[in-house]
Amino acid sequence: MSEERFGEFVLVRRHERGHVAELVLDRPKAMNAVSTEMARSIVGACAALGEDRDVRAVVLTSSHERAFCVGADLKERNSFSDADLVRQRPVARGAYTGVLELPVPTVAAVHGFALGGGFELALSCDVIVADRTAVVGLPEVSVGVIPGGGGTQLLPRRVGAARAAELIFTARRVEAAEARGIGLVDQLVEEGRDREEALALASRIAANSPVGLRAAKRALRLGHGLDLPAGLEVEDAAWRSVAFSGDRAEGVAAFNEKRSPRWPGE
Repeated sequence: MSEERFGEFVLVRRHERGHVAELVLDRPKAMNAVSTEMARSIVGACAALGEDRDVRAVVLTSSHERAFCVGADLKERNSFSDADLVRQRPVARGAYTGVLELPVPTVAAVHGFALGGGFELALSCDVIVADRTAVVGLPEVSVGVIPGGGGTQLLPRRVGAARAAELIFTARRVEAAEARGIGLVDQLVEEGRDREEALALASRIAANSPVGLRAAKRALRLGHGLDLPAGLEVEDAAWRSVAFSGDRAEGVAAFNEKRSPRWPGE
């Protein structure tokens, strides 16, 4: 396993086997509160991962024992002038869109607090695995703002408009069992096993065609919210991008030869 640090607060681990990378939120003294510096580091790490053709899946994890991420750094924000806040907005937004726009499947491994921007980072992933200590929520209206890292758009796509409205308007925190029951997280695992289970899921994902995975994610994301005919056109374009690929040829050959595929990744 190799490690690469992006600034002081973000670490990328590339696992030797399985084509899985881990994007680690590593600001434990602040429970991974997202400062301007940390946001820039997330942007840089996501750009590097997106360009790495050897990476087939990314797991978003935390180095803090009791928290995934508590959201924006409100201590830093308290020192901002209005002009500072305006200048910082594109940087903060870039961190969330960086995760959201990763071209490979992404899995969030959540334990402890995942609040505000912390939960929005998890919502930006394709699948959320949480352990039984997880507490999630979007409490931004309780401090005079709104979820600004994608929460007002991503949450209703998960749980529907009315449920999202209730959660955002009340600013309430949701514990793990309820979160799983209403679809805020996708898998609920035993305490302390979120990272292990998320990495295992990512490894199963990454065993598949890298060309197919990127195209499938593109079709899922671009087609969401479209009417059915338009969505099927998105799907057809994605199919055409893989139909004549080396991965498609290898996949068919491996199936007929009853062996594991050796993906060329093109």
